[in-house]
Amino acid sequence: MTDNSSNTDSANPMIQIVLISISGEDKPGITAAMTTLLGEFDVDILDVGQAVIHNYLSLGILVSIPGTSDSVLKEVLFLAHELDLNIKFTPVDMESYDKWVGLQGRERLIMTLLARKIRASHLAAVSQVVIENDLNIDNIVRLSGRVPLEDDGDETRACVEFSLRGESANIAQFRQQMVRLGGEMDIDVAVQEDNQFRRHRRLVAFDMDSTLISTEVIDELALLAGVGEEVAAVTERAMQGELDFKASLKQRVALLEGLSESKLEDVASRLPLMEGAERLFRTLNHLGYKTAILSGGFTYFGQILQQKLGVDYVYANELEIKGGALTGRVAEPIVDAQRKADLLKEIAGREGISLEQCVAVGDGANDLAMLSVAGLGVAFHAKPLVKESAEQSISTLGLDGILYLMGIPDRHSPTTDYRSSDAKS
Repeated sequence: MTDNSSNTDSANPMIQIVLISISGEDKPGITAAMTTLLGEFDVDILDVGQAVIHNYLSLGILVSIPGTSDSVLKEVLFLAHELDLNIKFTPVDMESYDKWVGLQGRERLIMTLLARKIRASHLAAVSQVVIENDLNIDNIVRLSGRVPLEDDGDETRACVEFSLRGESANIAQFRQQMVRLGGEMDIDVAVQEDNQFRRHRRLVAFDMDSTLISTEVIDELALLAGVGEEVAAVTERAMQGELDFKASLKQRVALLEGLSESKLEDVASRLPLMEGAERLFRTLNHLGYKTAILSGGFTYFGQILQQKLGVDYVYANELEIKGGALTGRVAEPIVDAQRKADLLKEIAGREGISLEQCVAVGDGANDLAMLSVAGLGVAFHAKPLVKESAEQSISTLGLDGILYLMGIPDRHSPTTDYRSSDAKS
């Protein structure tokens, strides 16, 4: 049992602290039975944690026992035997306990690992970087649903979330190490502060082209106008941050002069939604988030997506149309990088939402200002400049991977598809 002398509080020599570790096949009523028994001995619960992995229970209870612990632990041992459980008692001395209590208030981080499938090598690699930065893993929880072994599809997703504690010398450096590791192992690793805004986001704003949809609309229109290669080259340079966005947009739109308005309808009828977009918006709408499209593209297409996905706000550029054809001009003000950031602030103010509670998602250089003012800025399948500049990025999963960065597990998604089914352990 327990050595009384090693657990004695100098202020109260009749109190002993013991960690009770319980494991075995999970079944209803174990926690209730254990705590009911402990309650009969006037035991205080100092900490408790429970996990179930594939119907196997791991339960830890840190208790403060008044008086001698022998009789209490003997009864707990008998109960564990009756329930066919493994049990272990670990004495905790006051110095160790006081040190543990003193860790309260220390900096905490949330690290999110995303991949199509999570392998042991992934966990080993990220855990090693955690160690190297003097951090400790307090907790690991799976946010993604249960994936059948036979499913090898390209759209599977897996996510585990780590709670880290410690005083890393350089959080930015730690984050960059994880980004580099992600690139090497084809995974995404996001590192965020575990603050009061972490799970209380309220507004999510998206770029449109190459973010909500997997194409650049202006390039599609240019193909129909016979200037596809010329426009696509300018678009790429603008998204890489090599050209002024306003000037490049005017230059590209000018090349569309004379294109029939009916061609806009053709492109709109086949807008390719990004993987995970529909599930993402079903979940955000179900949970009451406000959403916005802030795009350097065109309102004509943004409004179609608004109806399809249930978006609250749409701000984009207006193509001038006269006589059933494009004039080659775009109306002012043009939605460029600064305009996107200003619109995000404006919407947040209108809704009474702090910028810390905002999420912004984009892929191009003209999204960087918007990503930087939001509490959570996510570079999604982004250009190198954007991925390097944004604090968080997703390159391996679909758009619904953003839910994991917001701490939303699959079980909160309103769909019966297994990939978003109940994710309880």
